[in-house]
Amino acid sequence: MFSKILVANRGEIAVRVIRACRELGIRTVAVYSTADAEALAVQLADEAVCIGPAPARNSYLHIPNVIGAALKTGADAIHPGYGFLSEDPYFSEICADNGIVFIGPPPQVMEAVGDKAQARALMAEAGLPLLPGTATPVNSLEEAYAAAEQIGYPVILKAVAGGGGRGIGVVPEFADMRHAYTTTRASARATLGDSSIYLERYLPSARHIEVQVVCDQYGNAVHLGERDCSVQRRHQKLIEEAPSPAVDAGLREELGEVALRGAKALGYRGAGTVEFLLDDDGRFWFMEMNARIQVEHPVTEMVTGVDLIREQIQVAAGQPLSVEQGSVRLTGHAIECRINAEDVARGFAPTPGRLDVFQAPSGPGTRVDTHCVPGTAIPPSYDSMIAKLITWGRDRPDALDRMRRALAELRVAGRGISTTVPFHQSVIDHPAFRAGDVRTDFLARYLGM
Repeated sequence: MFSKILVANRGEIAVRVIRACRELGIRTVAVYSTADAEALAVQLADEAVCIGPAPARNSYLHIPNVIGAALKTGADAIHPGYGFLSEDPYFSEICADNGIVFIGPPPQVMEAVGDKAQARALMAEAGLPLLPGTATPVNSLEEAYAAAEQIGYPVILKAVAGGGGRGIGVVPEFADMRHAYTTTRASARATLGDSSIYLERYLPSARHIEVQVVCDQYGNAVHLGERDCSVQRRHQKLIEEAPSPAVDAGLREELGEVALRGAKALGYRGAGTVEFLLDDDGRFWFMEMNARIQVEHPVTEMVTGVDLIREQIQVAAGQPLSVEQGSVRLTGHAIECRINAEDVARGFAPTPGRLDVFQAPSGPGTRVDTHCVPGTAIPPSYDSMIAKLITWGRDRPDALDRMRRALAELRVAGRGISTTVPFHQSVIDHPAFRAGDVRTDFLARYLGM
């Protein structure tokens, strides 16, 4: 087992990893930018190193500074969390060149799944069901028109290097293609550094279902059931739950088998997520695979009892999985609300500031993953997440009732800061949501957003 792990991230995920390391008896190193000097992760870690100024490109994304901190402190492994360097194969290779273990899949796997068009082709070879789409990126507007005509409108344009809702453009019909093609390529180039895009049939109303898999280097692989991530805005998840109210035992087994087939075809190692779209007829299609821990991993932990961060660390250290497929049981229901410093009325615009009040709820079946305390700054330079609020219940209605209670208990206030708490309360109490009638167009269909 590792003796010291550097956590190359910030916010709640850095705190989450540090706590898992502490339970394993592993010392930790926090890295931080000047904007995060007083962060909770810095206080909890055994050591902390400043790696640069607030802009992420000068700190959390600055590979020489991160590697330098690991070498300076004698860390023998790096956990990247999610975002930042978590899916950067070059960073993984640099870690290896410096004798540091990257806690994640091998770089060649990250390269394969990081290129969404290539991942789509690999999954097709493995026999996973795919929506009609282009096998390779389109290189001109004329190619996009031709592909869309063959696929059939509506189509969706996706950045090859995309993920997390970035680099996406929906094209309802022929007249919308020119604008969508131009803006999606420009957005992909600006945010992802690669303007390459491909096309796929668009399902305006479907469920976004993802399957959690964990694999080790000895050929062991398990799936831990599914999560429903259908409540979204601009293709970014807002509320997640496990299991999905639309998935029965038979479909769960089928989804899990297909997800593991894809992971094994890649030679996957560590924790990963295979994402699907599910229609009302129970048909599902592969979307993408994420080669990292997900923001919404706590709901899976709550219903399975499996510590996913712990599994990541143990697998990276060369140990076999601690769980077998036959022992996986889904118990009860869990729901996660992402509490962000955002103004919902202004299109979920970030509202950075300093928290004067932060009082987390507690009680039965209630978990709060956060890096915040009174006085914590929510800087404009990073994601606006304040906390992840997770509730567990014996069944879905029980989990929803606990979430309603927990949201009412949560106290967050600061000058200029708005939060998504009222939004989550409106969704949790909506009759359609409570009935499990949730699809990716939920906000547009029921809330006019």
